[in-house]
Amino acid sequence: MPPRRRTHPDVGRAAVRAWAADPGGVPRPTLATAVRWSLEELADRSPGHATEVRVPPFGAVQCIEGPRHTRGTPPNVVETDAATWLGLVTGRLAWDDAVGTGRVRASGSRADLSALLPLALVP
Repeated sequence: MPPRRRTHPDVGRAAVRAWAADPGGVPRPTLATAVRWSLEELADRSPGHATEVRVPPFGAVQCIEGPRHTRGTPPNVVETDAATWLGLVTGRLAWDDAVGTGRVRASGSRADLSALLPLALVP
């Protein structure tokens, strides 16, 4: 069963477009919406429970097929900040660059999102 969407796609796309137009000046509620919707989009496109993607303080999702974890820290975790995440999902930042510079912390055999990003959310 696909995850339940909480953010309307039109609202989410508008928030991502607003961030793309002014990454440093977008209001915090718009930033939060852009991050949450893009996380939902990732989980929708790559369903599963093997990897947890965290963008504190705005949200986290589980995605990618594979073994499901039920307690404690999952074996596959990706964590980053909002600006880095949105850079990745819009294609403004490459996965390898983000990981190489420490802007993304990825651990586990299913924590490489390079094949899933960018999500091409900005026309």
